[in-house]
Order: sequence, then C-alpha cells, then structure tokens
Amino acid sequence: MTSSSSTATARTSSEARAVARTQTLIKGENGIGTVRKTTLPGGLRIVTETLPSVRSATFGIWAHVGSRDETPALNGATHYLEHLLFKGTQKRSALDISSAIDAVGGEMNAFTAKEYTCYYARVLDADLPLAIDVVCDMLTGSLILEEDVNVERGAILEEIAMTEDDPGDCVHDLFAHTMLGDTPLGRPVLGTVDTVNALTADRIRRFYKKHYDPTHLVVAAAGNVDHNKVVRQVRAAFEKSGALRQPDATPIAPRDGSRSIRTAGRVELLGRKTEQAHVVLGMPGLARTDERRWALGVLNTALGGGMSSRLFQEVREKRGLAYSVYSYTSGFADCGLFGVYAGCRPSQVHDVLKICRDELDQVAEHGLSDDEIGRAIGQLRGSTVLGLEDTGALMNRIGKSELCWGEQMSVDDMLGRIAAVTPDDVREVAREILGQRPSLSVIGPLKDKQASRLHEAVA
Repeated sequence: MTSSSSTATARTSSEARAVARTQTLIKGENGIGTVRKTTLPGGLRIVTETLPSVRSATFGIWAHVGSRDETPALNGATHYLEHLLFKGTQKRSALDISSAIDAVGGEMNAFTAKEYTCYYARVLDADLPLAIDVVCDMLTGSLILEEDVNVERGAILEEIAMTEDDPGDCVHDLFAHTMLGDTPLGRPVLGTVDTVNALTADRIRRFYKKHYDPTHLVVAAAGNVDHNKVVRQVRAAFEKSGALRQPDATPIAPRDGSRSIRTAGRVELLGRKTEQAHVVLGMPGLARTDERRWALGVLNTALGGGMSSRLFQEVREKRGLAYSVYSYTSGFADCGLFGVYAGCRPSQVHDVLKICRDELDQVAEHGLSDDEIGRAIGQLRGSTVLGLEDTGALMNRIGKSELCWGEQMSVDDMLGRIAAVTPDDVREVAREILGQRPSLSVIGPLKDKQASRLHEAVA
C-alpha cells in the first residue's frame, strides 16, 4: 500500500465548523491514478481516483449493510430497500430520478450483496455534479411510502421468480445454504416469497434509518474528477438533508470476527424439471482479509479459471461432459467459500462429479506444476488490469476497499502481491483448502437412484 502525508482542511460559516480530514492514499504520476480520501465531520468518508485522460466519471455511495445484517424475519429487506431508494424523495419523483440521468446519457443502477450495498451513476465528467446531487438525494431523502412498498413488492417477487427460473444462478444460493445453513450469510440476498410478502413500510423505514447513517457510508468517485470539488458537492448535499448533524461521529470499522462453516460432507438436492443438472462441489475457503488470498487466487485460476485450466481441460475439452465448468472463491469478513460449478446432462452428473473430485484430490495431494502456476499468475495479473479499464470498475475498487478493508492498494501493489506468490504458497493453500472434505449442492431432475449416489462425491 502506498501512502503519503496528510493535510487538514476546514470550512468556516456563521457557526464553528468541524475539520474535514483529507489524505492522499495513493500518489499517482502527474496526478494520474491519485487516490485521495476525506472524512467529513459526521463520519462520512469520500474517496476519489483521478484519471484526467477520460471524459467520464462514475459516482457511487457504498452502504455498510447487506443481507447478513438481517434477522430471519427481515430477510430481503436490504435488497427491498435498494429498490425503494429509486422510488422518490421530497425533491424528486421516481420519474425525476431516472429522467435526470437519462437526459444526459448516463447510466444509473445499484446492487445488493451479503455485506454491502452500492448505488452509482456513470456520466460525462461535465455532468458529475448532477450525478452527485441525484444519488446523494436518493440516499439521504428517500420517502419509502407505503404505496411504493406495495407496488415494488410485485417487482421483487418477479425478480425472485426470475432467479428461480435460472438454476445455474440459483445453485449458488443453494450452495451458500449448504455450507452456512440458516444463518444471515446462508440466506438468499433477495429474500424469499414469504419474507418479502411479510415486510412492511414501517419495518423497512426503521431498517433504513439504522443502516444509512453517514458513519455507515462511503462515497466513491473515479474518472476525470477533482477531489476537492467532489467533497464540496457531497458535503453540501448531505448538509442540506441534515444527515451530518452529529459532527463528532466516527466511521464504522470494517467487519471482522470469526465464523465457522457447517460440517463437511453435506449434500442438498433441489429437484427441478430442467434439461441440465447444475452442481456446485465445494468447501470452506478464506476470509477476504486472509493474506493467503493471493495464493488462493492463483490456485483458483489454474484449477478452474480459464480455458487452459485443469477442470476445463478435463471435463469439457477431453470428455465433452459440460459446456460450462469453472471454480470460484467467495470471501467474506470472517469466512469464505471455494466452489466448483458444472452444468451437465443429468445422466452425466456422477461422471462429472467424480472427475472434479479426483482433480481436487490430486491437486491437494500433489499440487500444481510450476508451469501451471506461472501461467495462472500471468493470467491473474492480466485480468486484474483489464478489469480496471473503466471508471465504474475503478469506483468499485476504491469504494469497496475503503468499506471492507479500510485501506487502499495501488494496482502496482496488487500486481506485485500476485507476482510474489510462490509455487510453495500455492501448494500449501491447496493442501489446506482442497484437502477438506467437500459438500455438494445440486439442482436438476435426478431420479431417486441417481440422487442416492450423490453422497459418493463427498465421501
């Protein structure tokens, strides 16, 4: 991580004003790639990355709330609230919000995850003040009217139905439940039909007031932006709404803790009349703050991250048993998951599972070759850079880094951490992660005899 000296700036008015603390976290060359952070009185953090060579900017607000912050009765409230913040404020109607961004050719959206929520707009650099005003207004002045809650309920139920119609997506929710059970991390982000139907405007309003305090928020902007201007515009928007009324408040710290994952060897089957069987075979992974995550990233890439990966070669190229097969990692604040996904004909599911299990066992025991590791390091370094080639990706990186890690890492530092991974590092993490007994989640039209054999894959 790169850091430099800190400066302090203060604004004055008819009343005494508290000091906003500004830091340069990453100093780019000639200002390009410079990341700065200002913490306002009231605990609101603002981070920017400057890229003067582009003509666009992406502005986002990250909230330290996700589906893991919900009780069983509130499952789906975070995602429901994401929808409702687009429905109108005292200043703008839902149509005003969407038409303001559409009128300048911008893009606006939001997403909810298990540990955070993000609202963002991507616009021409000249239209950044408009994007700041609209998004800040949504986050601080949402009305959450009962009539909007009732109307949006139907849209969310349709979204749940759409997800359930896509077993290749739904199987990952099933895998989270298989591994984490009926816990906040194990429940679906969208909620269920029953929980969404039970949510009321009053309960959602209370959830909003609790989790959208400035101390829970990180503002991020990337592109052709001026940090000081962004700070002034954001501060004005939040002060106008009265959101910064507690000047001594401090930002909430990144999540931590220690969470255990359910006993290995579990199998969950969801019978569906689908053309394919969708399977995820996996085991506990690493928390996102674990220093071994760089080695796990290399392992994941070599094992199932591309066309040259072991799983792709063995399952698809050599045998043609699946069109889609890959591995992936999910890292949370206090635990993680490692999974292998494949979609195949129901009659082939046991062959696919056996090959995947054999490959996991082989790598756990003998590791990967130096050539495989070298190729994976190169692939991971390249994909890291290519994935940061637009302002939206840059905004995501700095916003999530501040919210989830409380620090920033330059692209060069990230590439250096990947390049520093040794074959021994990869083999050690392979033994630890892949050497565990796996669990299995399956969605498909498996007959009783086929279903009874699924436990063989995790034996």
